[in-house]
Amino acid sequence: MNVEISRLSNGLIVVTDPMAQLESAAIGVWVNSGARNESRTQMGISHMLEHMAFKGTRRRSARDIAEEIEAVGGFLNAYTSREQTAFHARTLKSDVPLALDILADILTEPTFEPDELERERQVVLQEIGQAKDTPDDIIFDYLQMVAYPDQPMGWPILGEEETVSRFARKDLIDYMATNYRAGSMVMIASGAVVHDAMLRLAEDKFAAYRAGEQPAAQPARFIGGEMHVGGDLEQAHVAYAFPGVSNLDADFYTAQVYVTALGGGMSSRLFQEAREKRGLCYTIYAFSHSAKDDGIVGVYTGTGEAEAAQIGAVIAGEMASLAETATVEEVERAKAQLKSSFLMGLERPSSRAELIAGHIFNYDRVLSVEEMTARLEAVDCAAVRRFGEQVMTSTVPALATVGPAGRLERYGNFAGRFGSRPTMRAAE
Repeated sequence: MNVEISRLSNGLIVVTDPMAQLESAAIGVWVNSGARNESRTQMGISHMLEHMAFKGTRRRSARDIAEEIEAVGGFLNAYTSREQTAFHARTLKSDVPLALDILADILTEPTFEPDELERERQVVLQEIGQAKDTPDDIIFDYLQMVAYPDQPMGWPILGEEETVSRFARKDLIDYMATNYRAGSMVMIASGAVVHDAMLRLAEDKFAAYRAGEQPAAQPARFIGGEMHVGGDLEQAHVAYAFPGVSNLDADFYTAQVYVTALGGGMSSRLFQEAREKRGLCYTIYAFSHSAKDDGIVGVYTGTGEAEAAQIGAVIAGEMASLAETATVEEVERAKAQLKSSFLMGLERPSSRAELIAGHIFNYDRVLSVEEMTARLEAVDCAAVRRFGEQVMTSTVPALATVGPAGRLERYGNFAGRFGSRPTMRAAE
């Protein structure tokens, strides 16, 4: 990547990432504010604001927004995470000015009409209901709640029916005024773009945007515990989490390699042991999720009610075994998987723009491909074993289940496999 970075007088960062071979561009505005910036009564308001931004401005109705971008074959979208909210578009290069004009319009002149708010409230409530009907989706909200109870990092991004039902127009206006500040925003254009031209457009559209930064989010504190939600389901959906690493931690790439070797593909230990050898499940994988100040590593599986009795011991056993016997071959294989996925992602301007946003918010700069690759390649077998042992010393893991999990190993028994450096032995 050959990025150029400028900053407007109000603090807005403008980044371009030219890809000369393309005839299109991905352009977006990332706001360094998400679900963890909410108070308890605001739970879900970041996501609601994301929806409402497309529901009309002083110059455009919701239909105008949709028709204008689709008339040139482009598309608009947005998403909310725990730490950021993004508004982005993809267009042909000739239509980049239009895309940015629309994005600027929805960020600077949203009307939040009460009638539109009532309609969209029902849409979001339906989205919450749909999530609850999707056990392999909602379980990660439950896991987050258990890992980070009674704190913004653990609240559901969609919010809850009670909070979403109370949002008023003033709530959206006040939240936006507090958290949508130029100093906490970055405009990124990747693809068929030229930096000077994008900078001029940014100055025209955003120079008057309110300066400053949003208030700092509450620090995350991993607590752990258990949560079980019943349901008339065929499978038990089970997710475990352990303290992980932040985006800024020296072990960030080590954690990625560790979870890939543990459960990142068909050759991983969990897939081979739990699915291929024992037939305990159809889906099982490990993951690492990082934020700026904290993170988790974990395992998800969907398993039968009877098979659930064995799955906890198998997962803990493979985690213990990897910490003791990780091999050079599987570590190198995991690194190859990660490197391939990373480099393939760089072929898509939208993925590049999202990567750049994360770098700006976490590092205040954009890491080069060479630097990211070098950090990944520096992870060796000893580092993976050390990280695995670190995970095994977690005294209070988080556990969430949805469905018929009554035969699952009791939480206390499972937690007892961790803590004071247990014997590193795979489950019998």
